[in-house]
Amino acid sequence: MAVGSSDENGPSGSVAKPDRPSSPGQEEFEVGSHTGTSISTDEEAVIVDDVPGQGGIGLSHRENVLSPTQPTQTRSRRSSSFVRPNNPIVPRSQRRGLFGRFTIIPEVETPLEYKRGTKWTITAVVALAAAGAPMGSGIFLPALPDLAKELNATTTITNLTVAMYMLAMSIFPLWWSSFSETLGRRTIYIISFTMFVVFSALSAISVNISMLIVMRILGGGASASVQAVGAGTIADIWEPAERGRAMGLFYLGPLIGPLISPLTGGSLSGAFGWRSTMWFLTIYGGVMLLMIFFCLPETLANKKPATAPISSPNPTANPLTRVTTTAKSIKSAASTVKRFLWDPLTVLAYLRYPPVLISVYSASVAFGSLFVLNISIQSTYSTPPYNFTSTIIGCMYLAPSLGYITASIVGGRWLDHIMKREALRAGRFDDSVNPPKLIYLPEDRMGENMWLAASLYPLSLIVYGFTASQGLKYIAAPAIATFLFGVGSMLVFGAVTTMLTEFMPQRSSSGVAVNNFVRNFVSCVGAILAQPLIDAMGNRWLCLMVGLFAWITGNGAIFLLKRRGEKWRREMDEALGNNVKMVHHGQRSNEELGQMDGDIRLEEMCDKEDKQ
Repeated sequence: MAVGSSDENGPSGSVAKPDRPSSPGQEEFEVGSHTGTSISTDEEAVIVDDVPGQGGIGLSHRENVLSPTQPTQTRSRRSSSFVRPNNPIVPRSQRRGLFGRFTIIPEVETPLEYKRGTKWTITAVVALAAAGAPMGSGIFLPALPDLAKELNATTTITNLTVAMYMLAMSIFPLWWSSFSETLGRRTIYIISFTMFVVFSALSAISVNISMLIVMRILGGGASASVQAVGAGTIADIWEPAERGRAMGLFYLGPLIGPLISPLTGGSLSGAFGWRSTMWFLTIYGGVMLLMIFFCLPETLANKKPATAPISSPNPTANPLTRVTTTAKSIKSAASTVKRFLWDPLTVLAYLRYPPVLISVYSASVAFGSLFVLNISIQSTYSTPPYNFTSTIIGCMYLAPSLGYITASIVGGRWLDHIMKREALRAGRFDDSVNPPKLIYLPEDRMGENMWLAASLYPLSLIVYGFTASQGLKYIAAPAIATFLFGVGSMLVFGAVTTMLTEFMPQRSSSGVAVNNFVRNFVSCVGAILAQPLIDAMGNRWLCLMVGLFAWITGNGAIFLLKRRGEKWRREMDEALGNNVKMVHHGQRSNEELGQMDGDIRLEEMCDKEDKQ
């Protein structure tokens, strides 16, 4: 509504000047010595000041302009609780993504400037959506013996329902990530979760093991979108200095899945059969689809296309012929095929850069070890001396899942603390602003946290292997070992994912997609080979072999990144054309460093107040 007219709040009290023309949707107003024009939009009234020499300066962005003689009345807007006052809101008719106009949280021009409470809300929604993919694999583990009996399949074949699910989770994110960089995050979320609901329902009504495996492959591929695109959403809305903590919360979602899914799967399959686990996934996917539909706006930076030069008509040019039209059609078809089939695979080329390759390798070894552990738990506790039911087997996955959650909560804060500390020690700060701000580098995140993690989870796997077959009298030992395994492996996952979003700032989803491809492929291999290797060499020797390999190569990867990481990152930035701020190294006194640290703490306090 234009300023100067009356509404349900009463007359505005502004006086329109009749001698000045106005176009439709505009009204003249006068406030004190100021004159100007109010322009009504579908979102809010924007006031354009006409003070001489200061044209185009907005006097107010969300308030009606009133004369000094009238009491000021401010019209509150629903979006004001989500967005900072200086962050323009995109009108509903212009919001991106499928059904973008229906979101409760509005799309804004600068997602980094959302209020902190809004950022945590978006992070929580994405985290819960990310729980769907690992939940789809973990919920099936306790039900595998019942599945084998009902569908008359061997243990190795039934393990394929988990292994092929993981393989799909490694491949499909390449396409989800590629399309998200052009179609946007929201569109990918809605499409993928719609598919997840459909294929989960079809899995529940499968009539044989072949149909089940195919539906599981498609369902795993659909659920995997958040594994790649979710980390991109976190990078869209969080600054690097706070990204570690946010990534820790984001990873709580994928880790809630391993926590509740085996217990849920064991309880459901024990009471209603294995098909009930698939119906549970169908319901969960439907609930998440509704949350995404209403609570997740588009956060990908709006890339404005360059204006194409206007060419003058050439009267001597030949008109289009059938040959040229056909050639253009073929070229367009080839471009479409390339975009949908080849371009998503090109993200694997990022593995040629050592920082990406080594980071991905670290996470992949830990993830492969995790699935060796998962298969081993199911195999060990379903046979003598335990012979546990599917419900109790599900409970045995609680210990590592609690370790994942503990490390996720503590590890994110620890990552951010280490990053700030390393930047202060190196004296890297941006002097172009006052007060100077620290400049953070991805390799700053690899401190004592990574050294601890790279040794903790392999040694815990070895301890588990040597104690898991000792019977109920010593059952606490493997439980403690799997808890520590969860802590160590999660520290690796959180650090690597956060570093990849920072090694590739303009391609964060692509970096995470590469990570998911390699680590889920390794986990697929681990899920397929674990049971035959357990049968051939025994549980303890398999865990010893995998643990020693992970310990040696994991620590070697950290050593290489600490030794050569900065040089490799600079070379990668030059090759990719990353817009990296120049780093100024200098010596500062203890007083200056203390003052800078105080400025950082002051900014954090202001953010907390803003959130409140």
